[in-house]
Amino acid sequence: MLGSMEFACAVAGAKVVLVIGHTRCGAVRCAIDNAELGNLTGLLDEIKPAIAKTEYSGERKGSNYDFVDAVARKNVELTIENIRKNSPVLKQLEDEKKIKIVGSMYHLTGGKVEFFEV
Repeated sequence: MLGSMEFACAVAGAKVVLVIGHTRCGAVRCAIDNAELGNLTGLLDEIKPAIAKTEYSGERKGSNYDFVDAVARKNVELTIENIRKNSPVLKQLEDEKKIKIVGSMYHLTGGKVEFFEV
């Protein structure tokens, strides 16, 4: 995946890397509730760091959409951090102001996209 982003930005001229999550995410709900299902389990494991790093004082269950949405946003933030950490190419392009790496959340209930920088 990083190779594709590096090609898009360094060779093809893309100017934005957009990492987008969405509210009420089923994968996040399953990861919170420790669901296991074949190859899906590995994907859900990649969400676990976001669960652990989400500061939330309420009920930490997949049925609590406020928590699910907080984890989804944290997952976007951590994904951006990982892109910067694991791709010197993209990090340098961003540092040189040649690209922007931007986070966003799509709100299912209203259809609105919220953009944010990490």
